Amino acid sequence: MNSKQTTIKEPVTVSGVGLHTGEEVTMVFRPAPENHGYKFRRVDLPHQPIIDADVDNVVDLSRGTTLAKGDARVATVEHTLAALAGLEIDNVLIELDSQETPIMDGSSQIFVDALLKAGIVEQNAEREYFEVPQNIHYSEPGRGVEMIAMPLDGYRMTVMVDYNSTVLGSQHASITNIHEFRKEIASSRTFCFLHELEELLKHNLIKGGDLNNAIVIVDQKISQSKLNELAHLFNKEHIEVVEEGILNNVKLRYQNEPARHKLLDLIGDLALVGVPIKAQIMAARPGHAANIAFAKKIKKIMQKQKRDSSLPYYDPNEKPIFDSKEVQRILPHSHPFLLVDKIIELSPKHVIGVKNVTINEDFFRGHFPNDPIMPGVLQIEAMAQVGGVMILSGLDDPENYATLFLKIENAKFKEKVVPGDTLLIRMELTAPVRRGICMMKGQIFVGNKVVTEAEMMAQIVKKK
Repeated sequence: MNSKQTTIKEPVTVSGVGLHTGEEVTMVFRPAPENHGYKFRRVDLPHQPIIDADVDNVVDLSRGTTLAKGDARVATVEHTLAALAGLEIDNVLIELDSQETPIMDGSSQIFVDALLKAGIVEQNAEREYFEVPQNIHYSEPGRGVEMIAMPLDGYRMTVMVDYNSTVLGSQHASITNIHEFRKEIASSRTFCFLHELEELLKHNLIKGGDLNNAIVIVDQKISQSKLNELAHLFNKEHIEVVEEGILNNVKLRYQNEPARHKLLDLIGDLALVGVPIKAQIMAARPGHAANIAFAKKIKKIMQKQKRDSSLPYYDPNEKPIFDSKEVQRILPHSHPFLLVDKIIELSPKHVIGVKNVTINEDFFRGHFPNDPIMPGVLQIEAMAQVGGVMILSGLDDPENYATLFLKIENAKFKEKVVPGDTLLIRMELTAPVRRGICMMKGQIFVGNKVVTEAEMMAQIVKKK
């Protein structure tokens, strides 16, 4: 799997009709910058609103996957997203002048061909993957749906379908590498049963439906008059049922084309997680509702993992970068106002310090005698001292300099700090140091919680 993000070289256009709306639509894929992701722009609406391709923006799954932001919608996005994910394209802006993507031939093939024609270019930014940390399971016992994502340093997917149909039977499809999508999956078309088609037609719900963009499966006896009626509805001279129980509108591209298309849909729906997934995924009887519920579960675990990974790691057994004596050599502070015990991480742009809060702290005598709480102002001071270590440790003679507060903003105190707490204080530069002015953002953690955060400005000054 590629390590760099990609986009397309130049814009490319596809045109067709929306399956459900029947409206003519022109869709333009445009290059996008790094970390842009997939976004849809409705150029036919005022202010041309943009809708992020995000599972949290899914609003309807009744006849495909529909995204919305405010009043702007874009429907049937799964085939488009499958083409992008299957080609490992990370950043694209998709403009369209209607509320639904074009159905084309019911597969992703035409989108794949257009994107390959536009060309794929590598960008500088590293691609972010979500590596599934443990088995993620989703099921719907009533419908026999089972889905699982298992840890794997790669991408494999297997889909199994069984509709209790003598015609369709049990099928499965799989890929062992995302690169197989282009040749093995992209051209697989959507399918439906004849009784479903009739119901949709009755309610005028597939205005753009055509016997050229779906496989129609006939799993019950049908009269010639009904065939004649269907031929009239779809403006065909003649319709018949071939031996396999499929209307003669199409010839199967693969014996298991329906299962392959379900795999295509799953790739498209899982693209709404926001990043490519490294996992082995197995799905029995998937559908859009289950796919999206599964994607939401994956995204929730991914977000929790990100939050957990942002927590500073502290092993008391590891030797610190600076112990308390070395901190005192760098900072101008001393007892009882030194509020840093040691430094455990340090780079030119960030630092993590440790402060052990004990009942012996002198300020607890008055703050407060019967309810000891570390004053918020001293927590801010501890953050400033940790930041000062980061700044001054880069100087040849730090003992001859000090850092002075110029500004404190957006200070928030979310939890009490009490005796027995171990504070992990992380400070990061938010801008390069210029003319001795340092802009920093800081957080204090106790366990896995942020208890205090603030932004501050300080100035490096030489001692007289």
